[in-house]
Amino acid sequence: MRDAADSGQVSPSAERNAQPILEVLRRVLPGPGKVLEIASGTGQHAVRFARALPMLEWQPSDADPVSRQSIRRWIAHEQLPNVLDPVDLDVRALPWPVHSATAVVCINMIHISPWDATQHLLRGASTILQRGGILYLYGPYRRGARHTSPSNEAFDADLRARNSSWGVRDLEAVQELAQEAGLVLEEIVPMPANNLSVVLRRGPA
Repeated sequence: MRDAADSGQVSPSAERNAQPILEVLRRVLPGPGKVLEIASGTGQHAVRFARALPMLEWQPSDADPVSRQSIRRWIAHEQLPNVLDPVDLDVRALPWPVHSATAVVCINMIHISPWDATQHLLRGASTILQRGGILYLYGPYRRGARHTSPSNEAFDADLRARNSSWGVRDLEAVQELAQEAGLVLEEIVPMPANNLSVVLRRGPA
């Protein structure tokens, strides 16, 4: 990836986690098809994954206009035919501007948004996913009501100090909401830096 001088904004964490995430996405995402990325942020992931997975049409989105502008700069810089213009999407604003997808990808959003955003994310994803479609989540989680590492515990405390509605979520609570929305847990993949990839599949109902 290039720096912000000739492309969009650069997130060091997005640089670090892109390859490990891509290794999971290569295996679990259906193709060909359309992927909706929720909270695309800088746009680094969108162009990285679209380049590596050319059989998929990648639809980035973000509720923040500054982020959408960064995504557009990455798209213009990389000139990839399978990345669409980013859409303004707040998971809590229904209906979503994207009405159908074979997969939904959401990276590092759940812990930096209010809990009701997670509820709307799961319901919205279930609504637009085709039968058998995949919802991929990435980020830190508590398991069995416990943090998985001291660093995640410190991160959680920092998040809650910055915004009382944020925080590292219990994976079991997310899984319960997903099940209520018709999404079945398929796989949990341990990732670097004490993160998890959580793979959910929309059932037939």
